[in-house]
Amino acid sequence: MAIPFHKELVIGGYLLKQKLLGRKRYPLVLMLEPLFRCNLACAGCGKIDYPDAILNRRMTAQECWDAAEECGAPMVAIPGGEPLIHKEIGEIVRGLVARKKFVSLCTNALLLEKKLDLFEPSPYLFFSVHLDGLKEHHDRAVSQKGVFDRAVSAIKAAKARGFTVNVNATIFDNYPAEELADFLDFTEELGVGVSISPGYAYERAPDQAHFLNRTNTKELFRQVFARGKGKKWNLMHSSLFLDFLAGNQSFECTPWGMPARNIFGWQKPCYLLGEGYAKTFKELMETTDWDSYGTGKYEKCADCMAHCGYEPTAAMASLSNPLKAAWVALRGIKTSGPMAPEIDLSKQRPAQYVFSEQVQKTLTQIRQDEASEAEKRQKASTAA
Repeated sequence: MAIPFHKELVIGGYLLKQKLLGRKRYPLVLMLEPLFRCNLACAGCGKIDYPDAILNRRMTAQECWDAAEECGAPMVAIPGGEPLIHKEIGEIVRGLVARKKFVSLCTNALLLEKKLDLFEPSPYLFFSVHLDGLKEHHDRAVSQKGVFDRAVSAIKAAKARGFTVNVNATIFDNYPAEELADFLDFTEELGVGVSISPGYAYERAPDQAHFLNRTNTKELFRQVFARGKGKKWNLMHSSLFLDFLAGNQSFECTPWGMPARNIFGWQKPCYLLGEGYAKTFKELMETTDWDSYGTGKYEKCADCMAHCGYEPTAAMASLSNPLKAAWVALRGIKTSGPMAPEIDLSKQRPAQYVFSEQVQKTLTQIRQDEASEAEKRQKASTAA
């Protein structure tokens, strides 16, 4: 459960400052998606099924830096899509590091060895390599053979160059606990930390059959953590978040804790669930009906236990009750006995399906922008 001390110190200080200022809602990590294009098509991913006109869009480096400044979170995670496809990714990362933001660059690692020269080792930069399990499991999850071997090779190359490397694993249903434990043993041998989270049930993902419900999530993680007793798995989460995964904490999500900025704007209400967009971070915070989202409130949130909603909750709980967090860290995760009460779903509002409407709106704006640019070029050419 180790988190680098400098990073832990800075983020802890940031959380304490927010508490002293009496702020109820504030960001912890900016989820920055500078593009949606990817070089894989994973069966459980709902992020890449856009028309080419949208997949070809990119946030500029300046837009990325402005988003980080506007948000103010101490950490920036850069998922995608595949960020290493972005031609300005080196510049984007350098600018964020210069602003003393902790940067977690998420990648499937297919391009990582080739792109390493774009980056410099820094205590503010972490590569987070997507690995969903050992070779057979991971290659099946990403729908392409050979990806696991290339990712492991890239991890070793990056570590040899002095970079900090973690892996991120998304867990789906029918994942045997013993295989997941074997994977965590492998990451220990590889010398990397692990960020682990149950997969969110994207409504647009090609594979809808293997998303975990909350009961299955808790039972699986209890079995996995029981197998980890006495081992030194480097899980990059707070003790209370891991305790939550094992069903020992009754948390509600804090979707504003990891706000998402992408080519559409600031995504409402969270990184996983796009139901509208704001032009500014201030607008996102002030106009989103936060109380209408979350497990027990909205059907799409019913089974979510993902880190981007609940890790901020756990961090805030740790700050409010440090003795409880310390006790869990010392005791270890409870893997037997009664679980904490589950959230009542009887009053949740039904799901709304607005994705197609949002895509069409964006496509219309793209065409208008292209027509405007073409008209400006035409006028300039005529004037010349």
